[in-house]
Amino acid sequence: MIPFLIAVFVSMMVGLFFTPFFIKFLKLKNAGQFIRLDGPQSHMMKRGTPTMGGVVIIFATSLGYACASVFSFVTRGSIPAHNALLLLGLMIVTGLLGFVDDFKKISHKRSLGIKPLTKIIWQIIIGVIFAFFTLQISNFDQIGVTIYNNYIFSFESFGTIVAVVLFFIWVNFLISAWSNAVNLTDGLDGLAIGVSLISFAAFVLVCFWEFAQRCTAQEVISGLFCYKVNNAWDLAIIAGAVAGACFGFLWWNAAPAKIFMGDTGSLSLGATFAGLSILAHAEFLAVIVGGVFVLEVFSDIIQISFFKLTKKRVFKMAPIHHHFELKGWNEVTVVIRFWLLSGLFAALAVGIFYGGWVLFLMR
Repeated sequence: MIPFLIAVFVSMMVGLFFTPFFIKFLKLKNAGQFIRLDGPQSHMMKRGTPTMGGVVIIFATSLGYACASVFSFVTRGSIPAHNALLLLGLMIVTGLLGFVDDFKKISHKRSLGIKPLTKIIWQIIIGVIFAFFTLQISNFDQIGVTIYNNYIFSFESFGTIVAVVLFFIWVNFLISAWSNAVNLTDGLDGLAIGVSLISFAAFVLVCFWEFAQRCTAQEVISGLFCYKVNNAWDLAIIAGAVAGACFGFLWWNAAPAKIFMGDTGSLSLGATFAGLSILAHAEFLAVIVGGVFVLEVFSDIIQISFFKLTKKRVFKMAPIHHHFELKGWNEVTVVIRFWLLSGLFAALAVGIFYGGWVLFLMR
């Protein structure tokens, strides 16, 4: 438990105390955010607010996990788990992609950065690499589409080659989908980072329970219910470190925001959430945990599809948080209510996860 507490504490403190120094640095470099002209006019006053705050989140998470790993090595001689390092690597690489996107926006003084096709290509490359190394550190019979450790279907049943191809497609879809979901949600001060904090905190509980009920050789032989998740404890530490970093960053990102996370933060958080769900075998559970992210994406899809069909709009503006803003809700009100909704989704997901384990034992 001590390594987990170290990771959370260090990442939280880095987020709290390093962010103001990073804000000053960004202001010196005139690294300010550009605002969409078609958005709510109240957002125009945010123009020029420092962005690329995702750098702090990634740095805080990495340092938090590093400190926890050093403590574990000194006290028990244990080394960092491969899947935890893989997840951390995914966060850093996707954060780098987002950083380049943010840098282009700032240097070109416009709200558009990397071309969408270029970004998609790089996300595919990253997803393929992540999927490849995931297969190297996982048992082949553990890949498939799962909900709280129960397979909806296993890719293995399609044969080796087809299974690998399907798994690569599945991983790429999740990384792209969650990255874009967090990116879409990042439209109000404190909204995306607050929802991310709640979502990763929920995964701390999920991964901890998977570690507590992990499979032993005897349980596998006897067919007892257990979780075949490699190094779930290290995944819980990573999730805790991300949650701690989000907490520290939220102090400065809450309305009125002193800094935005930018694509550096949204792409890395979304990809990390996707990677965590894959490594924890809880991809569909993640849909409930990140329910607010899902609502944001679907509101955008509904708006675009309905407009193309009828030339009319379902919402005043998409994603849906802007709809409530244009209806007259105060920005802080929208954010707090979405946080509450995210908390309900997280509680529901954890309840379903634990309930699935209890129901299985009652059979």
